[in-house]
Amino acid sequence: MITCLIVDDEPYSREELADMLSQTPDIEIVGECGNAIEALAAINKKKPELVFLDIQMPQISGIELIGMLDPETMPRIVFATAYDEYAIKAFEHHAFDYLLKPIEEARLAKTLHKLRRDMEPRSMEEIVPQTLTHLPCYLGNKLKVVPVSSVEYIFTDLSGVHVATSQDYVHTHLTLKVLEEKTPLVRSHKQYLVSPEAISEIVLLESGAEAITHSGTKVPVSRRYLKSLKQLFGYQ
Repeated sequence: MITCLIVDDEPYSREELADMLSQTPDIEIVGECGNAIEALAAINKKKPELVFLDIQMPQISGIELIGMLDPETMPRIVFATAYDEYAIKAFEHHAFDYLLKPIEEARLAKTLHKLRRDMEPRSMEEIVPQTLTHLPCYLGNKLKVVPVSSVEYIFTDLSGVHVATSQDYVHTHLTLKVLEEKTPLVRSHKQYLVSPEAISEIVLLESGAEAITHSGTKVPVSRRYLKSLKQLFGYQ
């Protein structure tokens, strides 16, 4: 059984694709999402083997969503798009496959046949964003898109990953690993990332240090990361 997730901001498109996939006994639909923030949470939680992904979605596109995923656990991506066949050529060799809307049953069957023959995921490195300019976050039942430039620090605990700005405090399904690799934030502690632009001073302590942000928040700095953090500001 191949597990899959459908991500599209158009309910009719999701329903139409789900109906076609329901006729295929070895495909299990584990969820449907209407935007990238919901999709990120679903991919991290349900770990589908295959994602049907719309390219054009509001706020965060399908391409940007791929850049937010851990490459080591990347599912197979099939783009679903209204772009014409010539425009999609840029993605053809990097996605597992692509489907043009409206999706034809014969073309979908070809994609699924290809999937069964080749279960190895394809590299998306050449087209995914190498840096993130904004983060998909949530607060209760509200979905938020937070500019990376406004983030002071991020930390993780047993309840999840938390994003702090000078004015807000929200949560994200992105991992610290992805955030460290694709944003300007730097590691200050095993559980903390901090923005160098947000640091007003570093206070040395016996057990390490504290980075004081412009809003007055104290962010822990462990001995392991103190040297590299000081070097960012020209100290040895």
